[in-house]
Amino acid sequence: MAPTAPTGDEPGTVGGSTPGEEGVPAARRGDAPGADTAPAAPGGSGNGTGASTTRSTPVEEIEKAEKAGRVDEGAPDVARAPMEEDPAGSEPEVVHEGAEPAAGEDPDLPPWQRLNPRMILADALRVLFSLAPGIVALLIVRVEPTPGVLWPLGFIAVWGAIGAAADVLRWITTRYRVTDTYVERRTGLFVRTYRSIRRDRIRSVDADARLLRRLAGLRRVRIGAGQSSMAMESALVLDAVSREDALRLRGRLLEHRSVDLAAGGTGEGDGTRDTAAGEVYAELRPWWVLYNMANVWAFFMAAGLLWGTYWMLTIFGLDPAGWIASWIERAGFGTAATVVLALVAVWLLGVAGLAVNFFNEYAGFRLERVPGENGTVLRTTHGLLRTREVNRDDHRLRGITLSEPLPWRWMHSTEVHVITTGLSMWSAAATILPRVPKPTASRVADAVLATPEDPLRAPLTRHPRAALRRRLGWALGITAILTGAAAWLIVGTGWSAAVWWVTGAVVLPIATGLAVAGHLALGHAVTSSHLVSRYGATNRHTSALRIGAVSGVRIRQSLLQRRLGLATVEFTTAAGWGRYPVVDMAAERAADLAALALPEQVERFRAERATGPGPVARRVGAGKEVGDGGAPGAGTSNVR
Repeated sequence: MAPTAPTGDEPGTVGGSTPGEEGVPAARRGDAPGADTAPAAPGGSGNGTGASTTRSTPVEEIEKAEKAGRVDEGAPDVARAPMEEDPAGSEPEVVHEGAEPAAGEDPDLPPWQRLNPRMILADALRVLFSLAPGIVALLIVRVEPTPGVLWPLGFIAVWGAIGAAADVLRWITTRYRVTDTYVERRTGLFVRTYRSIRRDRIRSVDADARLLRRLAGLRRVRIGAGQSSMAMESALVLDAVSREDALRLRGRLLEHRSVDLAAGGTGEGDGTRDTAAGEVYAELRPWWVLYNMANVWAFFMAAGLLWGTYWMLTIFGLDPAGWIASWIERAGFGTAATVVLALVAVWLLGVAGLAVNFFNEYAGFRLERVPGENGTVLRTTHGLLRTREVNRDDHRLRGITLSEPLPWRWMHSTEVHVITTGLSMWSAAATILPRVPKPTASRVADAVLATPEDPLRAPLTRHPRAALRRRLGWALGITAILTGAAAWLIVGTGWSAAVWWVTGAVVLPIATGLAVAGHLALGHAVTSSHLVSRYGATNRHTSALRIGAVSGVRIRQSLLQRRLGLATVEFTTAAGWGRYPVVDMAAERAADLAALALPEQVERFRAERATGPGPVARRVGAGKEVGDGGAPGAGTSNVR
């Protein structure tokens, strides 16, 4: 009997020796149960194409074949025997994808798990609820099925069908598992993808759910490790698993980290934090809505509400546009008054929508420090129709940022963001408080930093008036450019000659005001543990960065800064925005500030001979000119 040739999907990697039979190789398990393959008999048809083969002893082959009852009497060669059942009970599959380890798998690994199939039902119900108004209009109210009524319903139905099919396909093709060292996920039909995260690199395990999925007992779990996949995916997402599985998964991952740290690991960072678990720093206050409902997004919110209302009314055969037009005609408003009233009405509608959205988003908000995978974590929980819980490891905390946008600065409202590894400042998880009164934000920031000196309350060193002159120069330049563009348009379009000077008269005071606001915002301070910087005209940022988290310093000068005796010092770190600048400070003090963060590196840098003019170079080099890469005239000095 000729040996059976293995298929191309069956790996033949040698995985060691069989227990009890020293020196006898055993094949590792592949996509299907595999076994050792004997050499083909003379004239046999098996050629081993598509897989590696493992040569075994004749005695071993005969014993395996006898167990399977497949011995061809009289033939010296034996067919492949089936592999014994895996005692671990794991699936006989291996994913063959680009980032996958070797083809074989350890039989002791846990089995792959599916997502919860209830997600398909939840999405189907969502589509039905979206179609409910149209179904009521057609079947109960008996509205005439005109194209204006049917095409939105058809669009929703097609969109829902595509989403339901995608969910079914995702449920069929997605598997995940948690091993002792990795969290793994594989998915895809035509293009198979595999992603894994080392458990010791996990920084957060968060769970959230929309209303229908909450009612179905489902959660979406996001496992973050500060990395991005090729699809720019910053976290490994399991959407969706049952609530029990989500809790069990989070507990298992956090418990694994706690065991590792108890065995001697300290986590990432430079020192432990003397913080107590169980502290509640903030809870929702209803008046916070006043700081979160008045902004430019009100117009976008109003546009969505008006479109949804218009479509709903037209389904039932009503004409809201005609009502509004007839009401304006009866009121007798002029064009200008109509436009003003329309803008005010739209803005008020958007403000009301933002207020409702705020309570929906932050209902039950709670910021607290609780025990976690690395000592303690900052945890926020909030949400009414969609719940969300985010955990941020204290041992990865590098600082904090207070953000004060100009339109809300007069209200003394502030947002609070944490500077932590694994979370970009653009991530929603970096925000630990919505827009709140500044005293509340300062109190919470001080409690989160948990330092006795309260760096955010340290007095700031003001920057020289040359920084104001630089900003006023930019304001004049921008005004000149816009005024010149307006004058050029007048020549080409025949507009009134008043357009160009009106443009200048409007732009100049705005640009000058922003220049003054930008200069008043500048400042920096240094405490025993943190570097504090503040800058920004339209959005004033005050950041307190831990000195031990600074990985590099860059001293930068533009041509105008060099002439004005200014310099910008950027402190780089593997957290948040990645760099935190002290903008337009006095150039003769730049090197001293850099030395506070990296004293040894800056002292060596000062001692090196380099070329390049400029006040920073003369200061750093103590009489020697220092430039960037030795190029004469370079305006940047780097300390790494």
